Amino acid sequence: MIDLMTRFTGELRSAGVPVSTVETVDAARALKFVDLTERESLRSALQATMVKHVEHVEPFNRAFDVFFSLQPVLDALESDREEDTEFPVSEMAAEEISELLREAIMGGDSDRIRSLSRAAVVAFGGVEAGRPVGGVYYLYRVMRGLGVDSMFDDVDEESSPLEQADQSRVRRRRIELLRRYIEEEIRRILVADRGAEAVAATIRKQAIEDVDLGHATRSDLIRLQDTIRPLTRRLAARLAQRKRALEPGRLDVRRTVRKSMSAGGIPIDPSFKKRRVSKPDVVMLCDVSGSVSTFAFFTMQLMYAMRSQFARVRVFAFVDGVDEISDYFTPGVDFTEAAGRVMREADVVAVDGHSDYGRVFSTFEERYGDAVTPRTTLIITGDGRSNYRPAQEVKLAEIAERARTTWWLNPEMSRFWDTGDSVMSRYRELCDGVFEVRTLRQLESFVEKVSLG
Repeated sequence: MIDLMTRFTGELRSAGVPVSTVETVDAARALKFVDLTERESLRSALQATMVKHVEHVEPFNRAFDVFFSLQPVLDALESDREEDTEFPVSEMAAEEISELLREAIMGGDSDRIRSLSRAAVVAFGGVEAGRPVGGVYYLYRVMRGLGVDSMFDDVDEESSPLEQADQSRVRRRRIELLRRYIEEEIRRILVADRGAEAVAATIRKQAIEDVDLGHATRSDLIRLQDTIRPLTRRLAARLAQRKRALEPGRLDVRRTVRKSMSAGGIPIDPSFKKRRVSKPDVVMLCDVSGSVSTFAFFTMQLMYAMRSQFARVRVFAFVDGVDEISDYFTPGVDFTEAAGRVMREADVVAVDGHSDYGRVFSTFEERYGDAVTPRTTLIITGDGRSNYRPAQEVKLAEIAERARTTWWLNPEMSRFWDTGDSVMSRYRELCDGVFEVRTLRQLESFVEKVSLG
């Protein structure tokens, strides 16, 4: 069991679930108080001790289903094919297995469903020992062999629309239940053949915090949007804790002397003045051209969500023109709609719609130069690709010289900097720091750095 828990913890960490050594020990201790044959009780005990955030429940469940699956006998496939069982596969047609499964699911007989699901996997899955094929492929073959699309097709065409909608919901629930049982059977066989670690690696999904923002799919973007709010709450709480832990300010002589009176004039409990952490003014200059627009808008969203940590946040967007867009993101506004308005209404395209950093820096200095003061933290986001146009480093140098700090966030992999039309090294010399920031986790780390000054 110790070896199993160690390997399970390793998989959780690989899947992006932060699990400390202390939490692993707590999980092992919790096993003494649950019946190990009750999988759901075991799942609940381990989840309560190893999962801290709701977004980590899904990767935890995937890993748990692999490492704590119902173990089959070693030669499950061969024995099911060769021996007579409760449901002899060789004598059963696809229609018969499908009908028996339908009756079992409608009757809620879990044991019968599990036995029939195993028979269906053996009959239609074509699982071959040692073959490096993922479980999704086998699931597709079994579901197609069973004819799932017509298995629960019992919607009464003469019923009312409301009744038909209810019947459709019941049908979807039954198909999902069947899918879960079949997935469980396929997983059991694959774990017995390849081992838990190998199977877990094939079904592991990248943690949403580690998804490359520049290549995120539509479903990834939806998950990222859902992650922003809880992320900002955690980040704000962590920042508050770190600020409280900062070294105290100067000794408060008056309060120390006053408190020492109760100890005969001995200052055994010195008092200190609170250390004031100044909130920075933030000016963001964001490239919203097609290649980096997703990253730019997520950066804006996170900075606005954390605006209580800053004295003021002003945002300027650019492609080959530059315009202030701070008023587009008022409190309570839908960020996706505001981003759409920026692309439609803001004056970010001045010539041909291709990035021109040199022109943007020159225009920004001319129109909005007073936005950058000695209290300003200037944050530039973009890939530094100027389409072979003049870089105008002198203009960026003039802006950066007035700022308190200048940071550049580049969503492109660092090994591609200074290739093609990239001029990052020429801008890098003028900044206090240049960071490769491609994921939400990296962005969170940067915002924390800026907030702490």
